[in-house]
Amino acid sequence: MPGVVYSRQLEFTAHGPVAMHIVAAPRPTGLYALKTILSNDAVTGTERVTSMERRYSGSGTAVAVSAALSGVIRGGILDTAPADERSSAGIDTDGALHVDRVALEGTWQGSGQRRILDLNSAPRGNRATLYTRAWGARTPAENGGAYAVLQPFPASKPNTPLTATVTGYLPGGNQPIPPDGAVLVARGTQAGFLTSEAPPGSKVTIVLTLTPPWSNVTDAVGGGPVIVRGGKPVYRAFENFSTEQLAFRSSRGAIGQTADGRIVIVAADGRQPGYSSGLTNFELALAMMRLGCVSASALGSGATATLAFDGKLLNRPSRRGEAPVASALALFYSGVFVPALAPQTIARSASLPLTYKLTRPSTVAAQLVGPGGAAISLESGARAPGTYRVAWPAGDQTPGAWTFRVSADDDQGRRSTAERDFTLK
Repeated sequence: MPGVVYSRQLEFTAHGPVAMHIVAAPRPTGLYALKTILSNDAVTGTERVTSMERRYSGSGTAVAVSAALSGVIRGGILDTAPADERSSAGIDTDGALHVDRVALEGTWQGSGQRRILDLNSAPRGNRATLYTRAWGARTPAENGGAYAVLQPFPASKPNTPLTATVTGYLPGGNQPIPPDGAVLVARGTQAGFLTSEAPPGSKVTIVLTLTPPWSNVTDAVGGGPVIVRGGKPVYRAFENFSTEQLAFRSSRGAIGQTADGRIVIVAADGRQPGYSSGLTNFELALAMMRLGCVSASALGSGATATLAFDGKLLNRPSRRGEAPVASALALFYSGVFVPALAPQTIARSASLPLTYKLTRPSTVAAQLVGPGGAAISLESGARAPGTYRVAWPAGDQTPGAWTFRVSADDDQGRRSTAERDFTLK
């Protein structure tokens, strides 16, 4: 990923060694974007970060860090409510990172007054919950209550009235959620209000109000606590975390932004004596400050703290390996990508696999640059998204240092270049 730097740092402390994995990347605009990935594209279930990256490989090359489930926003659409009294981390259309305590006030309204509403959450007595396809294929299995089908239902964009028609009622829980709809479930006393104020054929209006509104935030995940504010480490954020979660050394993940807009992603391994003892929450804050962050948020701790690139694990989350998580925050690069060459030193008679990947329709020029700067054109022209293999040119090539270089101009007028060096002997 051009402009993206990964480093592994080992620090020896009085508490033992600490291994930190650090990614520094350009401001997430243009060819770069910070996006939320939801495990299995659903709130229910978990998935490994490496699996998420492979699943989204057609959308770009990604480096991702594990995150919490709450407060998930994807492409401006709200999937789950932010956690109470905890910070969320979001990126806006200008590539600025926001770390705020965000609250959701959801309501539904039929022919009566507005009534309180939850979004894609576990059932709670005497509450109403809206289940969209972000929850999964089916509503939770439960008994009693009223189950109104809203179809078609608009995407759950926050701070906007969402109006849909009640097409009917389901007989109970564990029912399919229409691909273009949603199911409004009311329990206890709320069930009577729903059936009387929203009969089949009537309209229901849903409003999902965020405070602060985060009107231009496109992607976000739950996290917290805030660990850097105004360039200074935060010792006590007064967020809803226990002392055990903050004060003990553990594996931890974080995301931050420097004054010039660069994104910094960190995963510290922990609870592995002799390899890495981990960090407390405040030690993580100090590390993010030393890396130049003016704002930063913790993203999670424990064995699930994971950092991966292009479907490959970068850190060592625990002795048991990578654990499934609920979501991830991923930095995507949508320019041309050339995978690493293996081996990097080859014989002239050997076959060298030269490949590149495109995520958008592009005009491509691929070439080899040999010793002295002599260039050999391999291929050029328009290409659809996909992975392409380029044939190594036959002939007795000059030994020495070579570079495989691919330039691409995509359908949005953006140019990117990727290259890999190797040695011919």
